Amino acid sequence: MSQNVTPEATSRRNFLKRFGVTVGAAGAVTSLGLLSACATDDDEMVTLLTTDGKTVQVPKSQMKVNLKEMEERGREGIPGKKFVMVIDLSKCRNARKCMRACQGAHHLKPEQHHINVLRMENDERAGFYYQPKPCQHCDNPPCTKVCPVDATFKRQDGIVLIDNERCIGCRFCIAACPYSARVFNWSEPKYVEGDENRVYDIELNVPQKKGTVTKCLFSADRLRIGKLPYCVSACENGVYWFGDANEDAVTNGTSKETIRLSTLLEENAAYTLMPELGTKPSVYYLPPKNRLFKYKYDEENDDWMKQHESKEGLES
Repeated sequence: MSQNVTPEATSRRNFLKRFGVTVGAAGAVTSLGLLSACATDDDEMVTLLTTDGKTVQVPKSQMKVNLKEMEERGREGIPGKKFVMVIDLSKCRNARKCMRACQGAHHLKPEQHHINVLRMENDERAGFYYQPKPCQHCDNPPCTKVCPVDATFKRQDGIVLIDNERCIGCRFCIAACPYSARVFNWSEPKYVEGDENRVYDIELNVPQKKGTVTKCLFSADRLRIGKLPYCVSACENGVYWFGDANEDAVTNGTSKETIRLSTLLEENAAYTLMPELGTKPSVYYLPPKNRLFKYKYDEENDDWMKQHESKEGLES
């Protein structure tokens, strides 16, 4: 190692390389892990994601973005991992904070959902429960088999993603998905400040594009930096567990407790949706036993339901 290069600078430079960014000679790496350089007044700025999940503006003249490298990293996934989610139906109160966190992260419009919370009632005598429904990230996904341009694909870590740089909007994947987990961008997407010049990130699927398909990504961008998915972290009721099947460990997004995945599934009689289809989902459900909310009510006279089934959604 050269005497003029510190270990800290080297590690930051490696971070930039992982994101497909080459630092120009005039650039200097900042404490955020990206470069800060002198730029002219008319220098175009691009938006990048830092290791702590923040976005920063970087002068385009001082960097080179290798989109091919970013795509390859996004398609390969994280080696050695097999990500899984466990949803405890007994604890879901339809607060919908998971939905709002997801919409905010992926710049979705109010009517667009990567994850939805459904009110389920199998029989009027059995009461109801709430069921969050994200993409199931199947081990045998039918959606990837029908895409004619390889825009939707399954990674080695089990996550199924969409590359909107390839998507032609044929919607074959929507028709093939038995879980109705995909959304089509019929209109111009919701833009936030900086999206116009933002480098497309396949693991975040931002910026969204009109005429393409979008869906739950298991927050692949968050997993890249060692954090729990947006929906998992936003829930305050302990509904979501997320982790690695290869390590046999999952962490609760609310309590941050980490336990054995196999024990959680076995002791609670966990199940997957539509197992008869052979899709082999990576999302497991725990039955809604001992629900934490009132589950029998009179629609006309129950003040609890009238209070909570509001336009804003139920609050915990």
